[in-house]
Amino acid sequence: MDAATIVRDASVSGTHIVGELRLEWSAACNVGRVRETNEDAALALPGMYLIADGMGGHDSGELASEAALLTLSAATSAGELNATKLQLDDLLVAAQRRIGEIDTETDRRAGTTATGAVLVTYEQSPHWLVLNIGDSRTYRYQNGSLQQLTTDHSQVQEFIDAGFLTPEQARTDPRRNVITRALGAGMVDPVPDFFNTPAFPGDVLLLCTDGLTGELPDEEIGDILANASTSDEAAERLVDAALALGAHDNVTVIVVTVHESVPTLTMPALDGAAEGMSTDEATVSDPN
Repeated sequence: MDAATIVRDASVSGTHIVGELRLEWSAACNVGRVRETNEDAALALPGMYLIADGMGGHDSGELASEAALLTLSAATSAGELNATKLQLDDLLVAAQRRIGEIDTETDRRAGTTATGAVLVTYEQSPHWLVLNIGDSRTYRYQNGSLQQLTTDHSQVQEFIDAGFLTPEQARTDPRRNVITRALGAGMVDPVPDFFNTPAFPGDVLLLCTDGLTGELPDEEIGDILANASTSDEAAERLVDAALALGAHDNVTVIVVTVHESVPTLTMPALDGAAEGMSTDEATVSDPN
C-alpha cells in the first residue's frame, strides 16, 4: 500500500496505473496572497484523489483537514462501488470523531470540507465514486464541456436553488463562506453526498477548494483545462490565475487526466510478421 502523504504548500505530480487506466495527476496547494496559514490539504493515492479545506482558526483547520484525509486514505480503490461507499461512510464517521477531539484556542470548533473521487468497479467497468461534504468541489471536463459533479453545501447555494441569487452573484456574496455541512465544526453526524460516473479515457477530473472557485468563474476554469496539455500544466495555470486575481483564500487543486494504460501500437510488417503488434505496460489492479 502506498503511504498517505499530505500535500500542503507544495505542488506534486505523478502517474498511477490502476487496472486498465493510466491516471496522470497533479496536486497544487498554495496559501494564497492574504491568509497567513494554509488550512487546505490534498492527498493523491492510486485511484484515490481527495482535498479538504479546514476551519477552526490557528492550527485547528490544518489539523482537521489532515485528519480527514489521513482517515479517508484507508478506503480501498478499485473495489466494488457499494462496498467502497459503505467503507467511506464508516471512515467519515471515524474522521468526524477524530476531528471532534482537536482542541481549539477559541470557541470555534475544528472542522473541514472534503471532496474527491475514488476509482471503483460498477457493472464490470471502472467508475468514479465522488464524495462531497461542504463547499469544495469536484468537476469533470469531458468532450469540451465542464460539469460540476458536486453540489455545494452552503448558504448561498440554498439561495441559488431558491432563485434568490445567480451563481455569479454567489461568488461575491458576503454569506458565501457559510457552509451547511462539514466534518467536525460541532456537527453531530457527517452527511455526505455520493455520485458515481464512468471513468472514460480522455476525461479530466478537477478537485478544488473554494479558494479557486471564489476567484475564477466556471467558464475560465473550463478554458484553462481545455488549453492545458498536461495535468501538471493545468494545475499550475489554475493556481496562477487565482493568484493573479488576489487569491483571498488558500487555493488547492488536483487535476486527474484519464488515459488507457495499455496503448496498442500498429507496427509495419517485417518478414511476414503479423501487421498488428501490441506493446504492454505493467498494470496494477490492486494498489492497496
